[in-house]
Order: sequence, then structure tokens, then C-alpha cells
Amino acid sequence: MNLTILTPEKEVYNGPITSVKVPGMNGQFEILKGHAAIVSSLSEGPVRVIDAQGSTSTYSIERGFVEVFNDEVSLLVRGLQEL
Repeated sequence: MNLTILTPEKEVYNGPITSVKVPGMNGQFEILKGHAAIVSSLSEGPVRVIDAQGSTSTYSIERGFVEVFNDEVSLLVRGLQEL
């Protein structure tokens, strides 16, 4: 599975992952390999990324969107800070 995180200013992340947990409007949800196609708005909260090597990165976002299609995950976010 591949993840791309974009802000209006730059590309923050682009690479293989095993999972990403995002703050959906109705609560957090996790995206794993084989996840159904989805487009969802995101609220303020943490984004947790586990890369292909098992390392965890956590970011804080103000808002954004996630799109999942064919194991390609795109996050378009504002107010991103690495924790």
C-alpha cells in the first residue's frame, strides 16, 4: 500500500506503508491493505502512519480529506505538524 500526504505548501510523505489511522468526521478509522475505495473528510486530530519497516510517525492536522483507491492512499491536509 502506498501513502501520499500533501499540504498546500508541499508533499510531506510519499512511500509504502502497512497502515494509516486518520481522524474522520465521525471518529478515527484505520486504513489497511485491501481497504474499500473511499473518500472522506477529516477533522482535527492525529494521523498515525506505520511504514513498511514498522516505524511509526504521528502528525497533527487541522482538517483535510482522505482518498483510498486500489491500495493508494492520498491525504490532502491543512495545519499539519509532526508530533
